[in-house]
Amino acid sequence: METQQTVEEGKTMAIIAYVTVIGLIIAFIINNDKKNSFTAYHIRQSLGIYILWFALSLAHTALSFIVHIPLLSWIIYICMIALVVIGLIAAMQGERKPVPIVGEKFQEWFKNIG
Repeated sequence: METQQTVEEGKTMAIIAYVTVIGLIIAFIINNDKKNSFTAYHIRQSLGIYILWFALSLAHTALSFIVHIPLLSWIIYICMIALVVIGLIAAMQGERKPVPIVGEKFQEWFKNIG
């Protein structure tokens, strides 16, 4: 069970985890010492989002050599930004709310991180 104190102590690092990949790395390093479960939850969400973003961008680049799909890069960008914003809002509100569609999988895949 997570206490309000755990959430309050981990909220800042949880928020930082969503602010670029550098913020994710900083939150991960700092949380390795403190081991806050709330921060770890959001680190896993953020890590999953950034890995998915990288994979989709890589797939889009490879696909663009075969066929050009107008606006696909914008769709990917907008969807990934939306996931980051949803995760960031959850962290700011002190909630353990997974991002839509893939959030539960991120927790399962990265359960040993954080």
